[in-house]
Amino acid sequence: MDIAAIKHLIAKGDYRLTFHAEVERDADAVTAEEIEEALLSDNAEIIEDYPNDPRGPSCLILGFTNTGAAIHIVCGVVDSGLAVIVTVYRPDPEELVKWRIRKERIS
Repeated sequence: MDIAAIKHLIAKGDYRLTFHAEVERDADAVTAEEIEEALLSDNAEIIEDYPNDPRGPSCLILGFTNTGAAIHIVCGVVDSGLAVIVTVYRPDPEELVKWRIRKERIS
């Protein structure tokens, strides 16, 4: 996945959230504005890549809102040139190191 291509689609508004993403967004009280802020932030980065996902290639992106809140977003790009946000959530700092590395992977 290419973060620049994803950012380009988000900036144009060429994206949609899956039903699952809407449910998770609502559960964590993440606004649509925060999703865009996080994905378009200068420090947004792909922290995990899922090229063989059965639903299609996707990646986990870490981004930050304008208030500095960390957001994790799983996103893919479909052939039609649309970014699809599979899920979105506020990461738990107790489970991660620097918002990027799952603690169970380093123990």
